[in-house]
Amino acid sequence: MKDDVIEAIAGVCKQLFDSDVAIEIERPDEQFGDWACNVAMRLAKPLGENPRNIAQSVAEKLNESEMFESVGVAGPGFINMTLADNVLLESLDAKQAEPLNGLKVLVEYSDPNPFKPLHAGHLYTTLVGDVIARLVENAGAKTIRLNYGGDVGLHVAKSMWAIVEYLQGELPEKLNEIPEDSRAEWLGERYVEGNNAYEENETARAEIVETNKAIYKVQAECDRETGFAKIYWTCREWSYSYFKELYNQLEVHEFDRFIPESEVTQTGIDTVQKQLQTGVYEQSDGAVIFDGEKFGLHKRVFLNSEGLPTYETKDVGLSLTKWRDYKFDESVIITANEQAQYMEVVIKSIEQFEPEPAEKTRHITHGVLKMSGGVKMSSRKGNVLLAMDMLEAARKAGMQSGSAKDEATVLAALKYAMVKNRIGGDVVYDPEESVAMEGNSGPYLQYAHARACSILGKAKNAPNNEFLMHDYKLNESERSLVRILSQFNEVIEQSTVELAPHHICTYLFELAQNFNRFYEKNKVIGTEQESPRISLVGHYKVTLEKGLSLLGITAPESM
Repeated sequence: MKDDVIEAIAGVCKQLFDSDVAIEIERPDEQFGDWACNVAMRLAKPLGENPRNIAQSVAEKLNESEMFESVGVAGPGFINMTLADNVLLESLDAKQAEPLNGLKVLVEYSDPNPFKPLHAGHLYTTLVGDVIARLVENAGAKTIRLNYGGDVGLHVAKSMWAIVEYLQGELPEKLNEIPEDSRAEWLGERYVEGNNAYEENETARAEIVETNKAIYKVQAECDRETGFAKIYWTCREWSYSYFKELYNQLEVHEFDRFIPESEVTQTGIDTVQKQLQTGVYEQSDGAVIFDGEKFGLHKRVFLNSEGLPTYETKDVGLSLTKWRDYKFDESVIITANEQAQYMEVVIKSIEQFEPEPAEKTRHITHGVLKMSGGVKMSSRKGNVLLAMDMLEAARKAGMQSGSAKDEATVLAALKYAMVKNRIGGDVVYDPEESVAMEGNSGPYLQYAHARACSILGKAKNAPNNEFLMHDYKLNESERSLVRILSQFNEVIEQSTVELAPHHICTYLFELAQNFNRFYEKNKVIGTEQESPRISLVGHYKVTLEKGLSLLGITAPESM
C-alpha cells in the first residue's frame, strides 16, 4: 500500500512538473488522514513556485484517483491523503516483506560465564536477544543463534581456587556431596569467596594467579584425569546444565551453538602475535596492546605481561571463528552498555587485518536491569540479582494478584516487561506491574487475544471477507481499527531494521486499546453487520497472535 501511494504521487509529479523527485510519505495523526507528503515544499525551490500552490495542484490530481477517499492540503504545503475504504481494507492482506531473505545473520546473546549463576543482566540479554533473533528470522534471514561464555580466565580461577579450598584439596569425589538442586547457588558462593580472597589476601591472590595458569594448562593439554581437571570439567558441566534448564523455563528458542572462550582463545593468541609483527598491535611495558588512541578511541591490553590473553584477545578469536565458520552477512552482538567502548577497540583492531567481518558486526548495548526498590547488581560482592530471582518474583506476584497463576502468563509478564522499553536505557522491573491485567503488560495483551477468540466463538454467522473488502462502508471506529491493523507490517519492518522490539510492544498495546474503543461503539454479535465485523475481529486476533509470537509470548484462546 505504501509503495502504491508513493507511485501515485510520483506519477502526478512527473505528469504536472516533469519531475522525478524522490517521494517520501509518513503517517500523520489520524485526524489528518492515512498518509502525508511534503513533496510540494521540496519542489518549490527548483520550480520557483509557492509550495501551497504546488500542493493544491498535486492534491487535485490525486483526488481523481479511486485510490483516495480525499486528498487535501494543510499548512504551507503538506498533502494529506485519506485512502478509499476498499484500498485500506485490502492492505490487511498485504504480505509481510522479507528484507533479509537469503542473508545469513548471527545473533549472539545471553553469554553467561560458567562457574557463576546467571544474573539479571543475562536474563535481559537472553529475552531481548531471543526476540531480535525472531525478528531477523521472520525477515527471511538464515538465523544462527550463538551463546558465548568464559570457561577460562580470572573469574574461573577465583571460583576454582575457592572450590578446592572448600573441598580441602583437589578431591573431585567430594563434589558428589553437593545436592543437585543447589549446585548453581553453591558455585555462586564459591565465586564470591574467591573474589573476596583475591581482593583482600595477597597470598590467595598469588595462588589464584597460579590457578588461572593451571586452567589454561588443563585446556591446552586436554587433561581430564588429574583431580584438578576433574573438578574443573564437572563444575563447568554443572554450569551449562543450569543454563539450559533456565532457558527451558524461559521458553526461549534453542541456541544453535555454545562457544566457550577456551575454543577461541588460541585463535586469538595466534592472531594477536601474528599481527604484532605487522604493527597492528605493539609492545608496551611487557604487554601487547592495541593503541586505539590513533583512531580516537583508547588503548587496551590484549596479552598481559605474563603472556596470558585478556578478554580482548578472546573476542578477537571469537570474531574470527564466527567469520571462518559462517561467512555471515551480519553479526549482531548484544551486551551491557559498559562494554560499548571496549568492543569499539576490539572491532577497530580486527578491522586493520580483517575488515569484512569487522564492518559486518553490529554491537547493541543495554543498560542495567534492577528490581523496583532493589540495588544494582554486583556478583563480585555477592549481592547479585539473579535471573532466577526475577523469574520467581514474577511467579510470586502472579500468584498474589491472581492474574498470572499459570506459567505462560508469568512468562508473558516477564518477557514483555523486558522488551517494551527501548534498548539502551536502564530497566527497572516491577513484578506487580508486569503481571497486571490492565495497562501495558504481557498478560493484558494475552487477555486481549483471548477476548477476541471468545467473540469469534459466539458468532452465529461466518466471516464475510469478500463483502468486507469490496462492499462494506466503514464507520469511524471501524475505520480507525482497520487503519492501525494496516500498520502492522510497517511496525515489524521498522523493528527489524532498527533491531528495536519495543516498537512492537507499543503497537500491540495501542492496537488493543483501539479495539476496545471499536467494541464499545459497535455491537458485533447478532447484528446485520455481524459477518463483516467478525472478519475485522478475526484480522485483529491474527495480528495480536503474530505480534505476541515475535515477542516469544503465547497467545491463549481463553484465560
